[in-house]
Amino acid sequence: MTDVTTLLEVGGPVAALGGGAAYARANHPALYWSAVGGPISTARLLSSYASVMEACGLTVPPSRLRVLAVKATTRREVRPVPPRRGIVRPTSTGLRLRLRLAPGQEPADVAASAERLRHAWGVHAVYVNTIKPGVVELRLVGFDVLRKVRMPRKAGGDFLKVPVALREDALPFVRDYRTVPHQLTLGATLSGKSMYLRHLIAGLAAQPVALVGIDCKRGVELAPFAPRLSALATEPDEAAELLPVLVKEMEDRYDLIKARQGIAPGTPDEEITSDIWGLPDSERPVPVVLFVDEVAELFLVATKKDEERRDEMVTQLIRLAQLGRAAGIYLEVCGQRFGAELGKGATMLRAQLTGRVCHRVNDEASAKMALGDIAPEAVVAACAIAPERPGLAVAGDTSGGWSRIRTPYLSLGDAAEICRESAHMVPDLPALKPFRPAVPVRHVETPAPAVQPRSVTD
Repeated sequence: MTDVTTLLEVGGPVAALGGGAAYARANHPALYWSAVGGPISTARLLSSYASVMEACGLTVPPSRLRVLAVKATTRREVRPVPPRRGIVRPTSTGLRLRLRLAPGQEPADVAASAERLRHAWGVHAVYVNTIKPGVVELRLVGFDVLRKVRMPRKAGGDFLKVPVALREDALPFVRDYRTVPHQLTLGATLSGKSMYLRHLIAGLAAQPVALVGIDCKRGVELAPFAPRLSALATEPDEAAELLPVLVKEMEDRYDLIKARQGIAPGTPDEEITSDIWGLPDSERPVPVVLFVDEVAELFLVATKKDEERRDEMVTQLIRLAQLGRAAGIYLEVCGQRFGAELGKGATMLRAQLTGRVCHRVNDEASAKMALGDIAPEAVVAACAIAPERPGLAVAGDTSGGWSRIRTPYLSLGDAAEICRESAHMVPDLPALKPFRPAVPVRHVETPAPAVQPRSVTD
């Protein structure tokens, strides 16, 4: 009887501890990883490193000098040599360690064994990055960081750099306009495309940048950000008037570059290789970021007159995409589909958009439109996005690299409030003043005056 009582007394706290660990793992994975999962995986890695490397085929035969030294000092078996391991560094989401590859090995050998390493060390995923020739870094992610997105404190934001999402390897996905000037973002309804757009605008609102919007859905997506926008077109007719102004602004900036750098006035814009970043700070014009929401609305035509207007707008967008980078004009094109069926010029415009972000789409053809020409293997990943995970997307660029990302939640009210607080950052661009959106006045309810007490005699 005494033994049973003792077991019950000991088993109660143990069961409570196990239940708490299971609850933390399901609802607070970061806390569970820091307290339980991280130490266990670290011990597993340190104790089984050599055997796991040998099982994965990541070892090489020892040198003759090593063989002679082992045989001369001990009688133990001479085993193959794994890559030299560095210090295991724990992080809030996993582990990091560097490996110095043995002669004859390459980073692709380690990347090919990433799935085996994941199972051997009990982590969610393993990613391999090349640091320098002969040295790679293993990033072990302990849990699914995209299930509940929490952006790192040091996300890497800077001028024209916006940390807009979290990658599956727990690194921030930074939208860098200096590196990737133009981008195409596709996604079906309720896929998280608007959330991605909110983060971009909110991140650029506090920077000395001119924000221009074309939203032919009567402005329902971009109108809440009107206090921070330098120009906004909510109909195709307004867009047809705004785009020539942006093209003229681009041409004026090229003239400024020619005058400053001594380029002949008759030199075509296409042959000018410099940009506004070579100008002095006092003469450099502010960058312009053009957001085009639902780009298909600019391609749709109903009459012959609409077709002529469409051709003009598409031509102007293509010119901005081809020549705008040097003039500090960047494009952010969004839509549900973007292919040759939209009409003349669609494929040519898409070819100029270096960055690609594909949220959940309704068919495989839409994913191929975004990623098929730069990373064909990413099309399968884009088609596998579930509707239960809005904000999840596949991001790639023309270098062929791609990764899964997810945008954290940002309410429309919070994004609009950021734009209202940054309204003083709107730069002075005289050419865009006619298109400046009207900012509604906020009505603040004043409290009713307090009732003054009266004496009994009154």
